[in-house]
Amino acid sequence: MFDLNDIVVFARVVEAGSFTAAARLLAIPKTTVSRRIAMLEREMGVRLLQRTTRCLKLTDAGRLYYEESSQALRTLEQANLRLAETRAEPAGTIRISAPVGFGGHFLAAAIFDFLATYPKAKVELRLTDDRLNLIENGIDLAFRTGILEDSTLIARKLGSTYRALCASPDYLARCGAPDQPADLVRHDCVIAGQSTQAQWLLEGPHGQETVAVSGRFAANEMQAVMAAAIAGHGIAQLPHVHAETCIKDGRLRRVLPDYTTPAGGLHVVYPSSQHLSPLVKAFIQVAAERLNAVNESSDLAVVLR
Repeated sequence: MFDLNDIVVFARVVEAGSFTAAARLLAIPKTTVSRRIAMLEREMGVRLLQRTTRCLKLTDAGRLYYEESSQALRTLEQANLRLAETRAEPAGTIRISAPVGFGGHFLAAAIFDFLATYPKAKVELRLTDDRLNLIENGIDLAFRTGILEDSTLIARKLGSTYRALCASPDYLARCGAPDQPADLVRHDCVIAGQSTQAQWLLEGPHGQETVAVSGRFAANEMQAVMAAAIAGHGIAQLPHVHAETCIKDGRLRRVLPDYTTPAGGLHVVYPSSQHLSPLVKAFIQVAAERLNAVNESSDLAVVLR
């Protein structure tokens, strides 16, 4: 039966280009390298290397054997690395990117849970509404909502979210609450965008409906939209993760509770799944658990996948 150590020595000889260099790399005597190669060739019943005083060349059989065995060795090395990672406590710095408004609510809570669970971990959070190139900007993980663009990034869907209609108690006391989507045309609406007019697509008991809405305030940043709604400037469409706390503490109330926007995806994306670090894996798990906890404690459901 062949010895796996002989195969390792053979692969290192091929990669190093000589017995001497391989011996130095493996920290063993050159005579041991020579003996192990001879044992492997004897076990396989074929010559793998042509050796002269000046050069070392693979035979055809040796070339084929190296291609197959080196791939197997890399698989074993990767398995050993992953096993070691599962036994080690995640440590180091993870760099995360997320939309500006998203970072201040659900994500902040997830990060605080993560830091409490893994004392050796650090988080650098970059909030931007731009979709950054993760590799160029050194980002380990990014949160994206809605429909993902085609890319080479690996994506994991954490859940499906939607926006709910909300307004402050003060606004509802002054202007009343709409009874059906068509009533929104007579209300001030806080618009998430760059115009004070918009087409809102709503999904409810009778399917999807489109309503033309307008108001006195628009902003392309969700924190500003929510602040305007809390201040009584109109009815706003707010993502559940933004509105949940304000609804619970009474600063906002649901409007047209049977209607929401169509569901959109909440994803985490990262550059490659070939070797996902324990730190990134751990954070994704914490984020998924936090989202599940929010879902279970809320009347505004987030559908997990």
